[in-house]
Order: sequence, then C-alpha cells, then structure tokens
Amino acid sequence: MILAKERPVDERPAALQRLLAEVRARHEEFASNTHISADVVDLMKQAGVYRAMVAKRFGGDEMSPSDFLRLIERISEADGSAGWVASFGFSAVYLSALPLETLEEMYENGPDVVFAGGIFPPQTAVPVAGGLEVSGRWGWGSGCMGADYIGVGIKLDGQAGPGGLPLIAVMPASKVKIEQDWNVIGLQGTGSYDMVVDKVVVPEEWTFVRGGPSSLDVPLHRYPSMALAAQVLAVVGLGVARASLDYFVTLAGGRTSITGAPTLADRAYVQTDLARAEATLRSARAFFFEVTDQAYACIAAGNELDVETKSMLRLAATNAAHVSADITRTVYRLAGTTGIAAGGPISRYLHDSMIVPQHAFLADGTWQNAGKVLLGREAGPGFP
Repeated sequence: MILAKERPVDERPAALQRLLAEVRARHEEFASNTHISADVVDLMKQAGVYRAMVAKRFGGDEMSPSDFLRLIERISEADGSAGWVASFGFSAVYLSALPLETLEEMYENGPDVVFAGGIFPPQTAVPVAGGLEVSGRWGWGSGCMGADYIGVGIKLDGQAGPGGLPLIAVMPASKVKIEQDWNVIGLQGTGSYDMVVDKVVVPEEWTFVRGGPSSLDVPLHRYPSMALAAQVLAVVGLGVARASLDYFVTLAGGRTSITGAPTLADRAYVQTDLARAEATLRSARAFFFEVTDQAYACIAAGNELDVETKSMLRLAATNAAHVSADITRTVYRLAGTTGIAAGGPISRYLHDSMIVPQHAFLADGTWQNAGKVLLGREAGPGFP
C-alpha cells in the first residue's frame, strides 16, 4: 500500500502564539529600549508576518488584505508598538513596483525580508556611474533596527515621481546609519528613528515610485498600496482599543471607590458608556473590513477599483483610527484615578491609540478629501 506523503507541519500558528505571549510580557522593555528587540522581530518572521504579503512566486503567502489586517490587529491587542512594527510587513505590496529582476534578487534567500523606510523630506539624488548617489537624513523609520533593507525618499532634478508620488531608493540596511532619537508619549517601542545616508550609490533598478503600478499581475499586488498603507496603521488602533475595552471590563468588576460608592460595574453611567463604546468600536471595525473585502473581491474578479471605492478605503481607515482613540479616552475617563498611573495599562492604551490618528495618512485632512470625492470633487495629491 502506498501511503500519501505527509504534509509538512505549519509552525506559524505556534510561533504566533509565542510572539503574542512575548509582546504582552515585554511592554516596558520595548518602551525603555524605544524599539522592538531583535528576538521578537525573529518571532515575527517565524509567525509569517513578513512573508504574508509576498507573492507566492517568491515563496510568500500572498495573504488577502483582510487576513493580514486581522493578523496585525491581534498583535496590536498584545502590544501597540509591536503591531505597528509588524504592520510594515505590508511593504511587500508597494515594493512590488520594483523591477521583477530586483524582486528576484531581494527574495533569493527566502520571503522573510524586513523592510523599513523614511520618505520625508525627499532628498535630491545625483546621477553617477552605477546609479544614483543618495545622501541625507530621513525621519520616522519605524522598525528600522530590524530591517534587512531600507528605503528613503529621493527626487531627481528637484522633482518627485509621476503624479507627485514619492520616489524611493532601496539599499541594504547596513549602508544606513540609524540615530536612536525616538522620544515620544505613545508607541514608544516602534524605533521610528532618523536614518542617515552618506553618498550611497543605488542602482536605478533599486528605485521605484511608491504607489506606482506593480510588476506582478496578481490581485494582491493590484490592491491600492497607498490605501493599504493607511489601513495597516489604522488597524493598530483597533487592536489597542479592543485591548483597552477588554481590560476595563475585567477592572470594573472589582474596582471599588474609596468614597464607598458602588463598584464601577454597578454604576449606571459606566454601564451605559461601556455599551456605547462597544457598539461604536464594533461599528467602525465592521465598516473597515466590509469595504476592504468588497475592494479585494472586485480586484480578484479582474476589475479596476473606482475612485469612490478607493476613497472609502481611506475613509474607513481614518474613521477606525479616530474612533479607536475615542474609545481609549472613554476607558480612561471611566477608570477614574486608576487610569492616571504612569506606565499602567490604561495609560499605555491611551497614549498608543492617540498616536495613530496623528499619522499623515489618517489625520484630519483625510476627512476633507473623502468628502470631496463623495461630492464629486477632485481630492488632493496622493488621495485616494
């Protein structure tokens, strides 16, 4: 009798559980170091975070946007900074704008490639023999301490890329000096440091337009990368807000007042406001994933997304980010003096969630641009 060949055991689910346990236990370490430790980045690789959005032709999973977003949401529930760093696993989508030969070289040793980058301010690159000479300083390099490759924003002859989109030069992380200057009130462990480059020559085939068309003709890589860039950050807020509400429910049952008032769980205003917060968070999350699934189904069917659908992706992301911050503020208010402890869970949830809508992709201006599209007006550059 011929036995069927046994399938290899998928170790990623177990690795994900180890990752979640580690990041739950190491909030203070990440905040103190101001970056995610190297062994945790390795766990992210083992859990499949960095191969999730890589094309199958390079050994990746080619995971759907919704599935990847849910993965980042779970990690963010355990720790916001870890979720933020893991979210840049989506970079494989906009890196697919690189030439095919470059992608083959990038993934020649496997799909678990970690990318980080900083775009602003774009620095003028000088054409030289062998490519473009790149020098300058860029900020906001989230996750750059664990990166294999780093991309930086450049311009040629003082101009950005087509349509005003940024040009990105990609180089090995070993060619970049990282200045550990991250000092903020929330998402303290993201290692969003400044990156300094001095006369590094980048071959032109290692440059691309961020948000430009993919070199790969698969549905995942036809998904709008700029919208996805906003979504992967917004879902960090959803995860943090979920953790905040769950923590408060546990807290409220045993929290008594020094004045002799009923426990938090027995107070009418707490019951009412908690219910409203739960409904609001679930509603924002439902909108977020509904439009994501609709957009991806449209693309998978071979159709192009219209401007209105792309705008809805951006609107749902902005809404999720702002609602999430509102939820953690509600928890902070309901918790009373328990919430003011520095370094405590409620303080951490509050500060982490408040950072998310400060990002340019999710800031107040995106509401206006989405409104313009709804009214048939032309939105600003880079939107949707």
